[in-house]
Amino acid sequence: MSALPAPARLALNSATTKRWSAAEAIEGCARAGIPGIGLWRDQVAASGLERTADLIWTTGVKVSSLCRGGFFTAADERGRRAAIEDNLRAVEEAAQLGTDVLILVCGGLPPGSRDLAGARRMVADGIAQVAPYAEQQGVRLAIEPLHPMFCADRSVVCTLGQALDLAEEVDGVLDGPIDGAGRAAGDLAVGVAVDTYHVWWDPQLHEQIARAGRRILAFQVGDWTVPLPADALLGRGHVGDGHIDVREIADSVAKAGYTGYTEVEIFSQRVWDTPGDETLHTLIERYEEYLAS
Repeated sequence: MSALPAPARLALNSATTKRWSAAEAIEGCARAGIPGIGLWRDQVAASGLERTADLIWTTGVKVSSLCRGGFFTAADERGRRAAIEDNLRAVEEAAQLGTDVLILVCGGLPPGSRDLAGARRMVADGIAQVAPYAEQQGVRLAIEPLHPMFCADRSVVCTLGQALDLAEEVDGVLDGPIDGAGRAAGDLAVGVAVDTYHVWWDPQLHEQIARAGRRILAFQVGDWTVPLPADALLGRGHVGDGHIDVREIADSVAKAGYTGYTEVEIFSQRVWDTPGDETLHTLIERYEEYLAS
């Protein structure tokens, strides 16, 4: 397999190489020359937080984001308190790994509930409780809207517009001093993550991307493939394998002012069964074909 030069803004999301540990994914990026990596907390925990942070330092691979916080919805107060505590730990982990972006998958309906409005209120309250501490740690919270088919079990925040409404609401609460420390002019503590797989279908997408502007804290790409597998979560493919005009969305995100990493995040059994180095080669190849300027 011939080596390809990796684009400067490309990042692997470690969910794409699920069979690799966090350490293996970081080392793979270093071998391939991929400059960024979005890490998942479970993989980091398995490799060890301190070891992972040390490896980031020694390889020079930058952590583009940490996934995930969120899951604020719960059936009782005890569950909601546990979610807040977990999110505070996630903020600390992000800071230790050297990233200022924590992705939030907000949570679905509590077991047995049909109260969407109530669940969305829990999400807003949870983010508002975590945001001041995140700001103190230099970590920004990126609310990720998920495709509506995941509303019941994963996220009651389903559109970019809803995510922006939440971000603006919580950031309004944060205006002014926090524990005696003021905010720098123009700072944004809460923003959004744009994932092509989850938002491509939205007829208001490009309008909402323009509205988001500097609130876009993370940009993730993957394609929508059909037929969907039995586990719809795994219905993703490499950019160019499916039905999303990823370049059009990327152009809108760039026009809105986003200059960060483009994370490739793919949940797919076929991709997971592919050797990791081969997957990284494909990431670079597809980025050059579909996303490079």
